Amino acid sequence: MSGNSFGEIFKVTTFGESHGQGLGCIIDGCPAGLSMDADFLQHELDRRRPGSGGAAVTARKEQDQARILSGVFEGRTTGTPIAILIENTNQHSGDYAGIARKFRPGHADFTYTEKYGIRDYRGGGRASGRETCARVAAGAVAKMLLREFGVTVTAYTKEAAGISCSSIDFTEIERNAMRAPDKDAAERMLLKIEEIRRSGDSAGGIIECVAQGVKSGLGEPVFDKADSLLAHAVLSVGAVKGIEFGAGFGAASLLGSQNNDSIRSGNGGAGGKTNASLDISFCSNNAGGILGGITSGNDIIFRAAVKPVPSIYTVQKTVDVSGGDTEIKIEGRHDVCLCPRIVPVIEAMTAITLADLYLRDRASKV
Repeated sequence: MSGNSFGEIFKVTTFGESHGQGLGCIIDGCPAGLSMDADFLQHELDRRRPGSGGAAVTARKEQDQARILSGVFEGRTTGTPIAILIENTNQHSGDYAGIARKFRPGHADFTYTEKYGIRDYRGGGRASGRETCARVAAGAVAKMLLREFGVTVTAYTKEAAGISCSSIDFTEIERNAMRAPDKDAAERMLLKIEEIRRSGDSAGGIIECVAQGVKSGLGEPVFDKADSLLAHAVLSVGAVKGIEFGAGFGAASLLGSQNNDSIRSGNGGAGGKTNASLDISFCSNNAGGILGGITSGNDIIFRAAVKPVPSIYTVQKTVDVSGGDTEIKIEGRHDVCLCPRIVPVIEAMTAITLADLYLRDRASKV
């Protein structure tokens, strides 16, 4: 099975299954001498872990304790591969015995069987959302590296269960169970999700992500443009079905005169002052901080569409492994809306991408 690594210099490989002994990551290419903040690493995993409360979240309780196995000595990275292990401690594999020979609609059961001729039906194996805990661990290290460059990455639930935020307050994100930047919208989201949960169904949403302090000049055209790599990273998350940068699909209905981000000297532009060599600002940010696949120094802004959780508590039509028609009802513990737990995953993949681009940029000019 290939395709488990991401990045060129800051390269991350994840391993493990949702109902195996554990999951983890190996980070190669992290520079030596970086201060390893173990408390921050655990904090990031705690943000993603199941059993953290709220109507949207699964009742599975995993502590997701990170064990750093290599690559760190006396609190600093050594330049050698960093290995982090997260053990599984609360699997209920028996919940899946009744569907071992049936394909769950909306899951990767059928496609994994078609490709490999075998699948781990206990929660989905590598296709499970639990795989993302390894990404979050690697993303925490990437965030530590980005601190050195003055970069922050913030994601939040922009929309869930059809309810959108009407205001953006970063200080509110970690104060509510939906990780939404709008307190009132978060409360309405939770009420709607509880209603959906009682009906045995699930909901999707939209995650917005903002990377601030990113310098101009990152990106490797033509195939490794900054937005191309970010799209690759974010779309590799199983529940994400779409991504747009800046004005996104809305740009299709604009005129060029409306969509172009005018530039002016100084800090007077509504789009914000750039982290660029010239003292300029953009009058808008329809480009989402990337022009020609290279960062402009403006904030990078994108939105990711998250599908409804496919594991729902209603009877669905499907087929068994022999191809015969049947029905399926999924048991076990599942999220109702992935948005609050996918927020740290989106941040992690963004941080990994930007960390790699910063290191690659060092080799782009004399």
